[in-house]
Amino acid sequence: MIVAVAATAEVAIPTLDWLLNSKHQLIRVITTPDSKAGRGKVLTPSPVAMWADTNNLEVLKPDSGEEMKFAFQDVDIVLAIAYGRILSSEILNIPKYGFLNLHFSLLPAYRGAAPVQRSILNGEVTTGVTIFQIDENLDTGPIYLQKEFKIPENSTSEQVLLDLSNLGASSFDAVLEMITQGVAPTSQSTTGVSFAPKITKEEAKIDWRLPAKKITEAIRAFTPNPGAWTSHKGASLKITCAIEEVAELKLDPGKLSVVGNRLLIGTATNSVEVIRIIPAGKKEMNASDWINGARLSEGEIFE
Repeated sequence: MIVAVAATAEVAIPTLDWLLNSKHQLIRVITTPDSKAGRGKVLTPSPVAMWADTNNLEVLKPDSGEEMKFAFQDVDIVLAIAYGRILSSEILNIPKYGFLNLHFSLLPAYRGAAPVQRSILNGEVTTGVTIFQIDENLDTGPIYLQKEFKIPENSTSEQVLLDLSNLGASSFDAVLEMITQGVAPTSQSTTGVSFAPKITKEEAKIDWRLPAKKITEAIRAFTPNPGAWTSHKGASLKITCAIEEVAELKLDPGKLSVVGNRLLIGTATNSVEVIRIIPAGKKEMNASDWINGARLSEGEIFE
């Protein structure tokens, strides 16, 4: 098949790599326009745009309806992976076989922008990938293939997304063969529907009044984006790795305690041991290194 890929985030790169070595012809990549990034707000291409440039592939960055129509011409099918744009029925009908989407959940569960984050946040132990035909609604199209995935213990959303992106890339070959053979997709179930809206920065603020398990799940879910954060002496900092402490030490929610070189924080249940931390304006470091420079006093808290 003659294929185009519509994508923005790094999770699309395993599929792009697979297409280059497949029997299918990847003729172009469609991505979002360059955006301002970093402290200097430098105009930066998406990871997918940089991949396309490295591999000498045509890359288009449509920013209007007419540019969209042009971008999706002359292809049999479009694979959409974390593209970040709403597609009208007019656009969806341009390719011969329409658009496929790789979604990082077992639909109809966790429809929306943050399925992996929401799964981890809710304490799920399994998730998966779904490849389905895109329609005009949010993640409601008929399904070609699903594969289940066991979430590794203590894994972050970044780690799970990487595993799922590789699982999805290895699944497209079977789906494209199904389409070639005329196999029709199956309508989604009307039961088990749930939603996974984008995570806001406000939602990612750690509530130390919650049980330790819910806090460690939130830290895993929000790492690396937008980052689980708290404040100390008026400055915000991110916590990127923490575990539930099962010892008898009981602290009030948010209260800090240094035991040896370990940083413990009180919750509604057991304490949480902070392993990795990103202080404001600094790089990620071990909590023990942060302790050495923070000059903590008895009774200090995270808010």
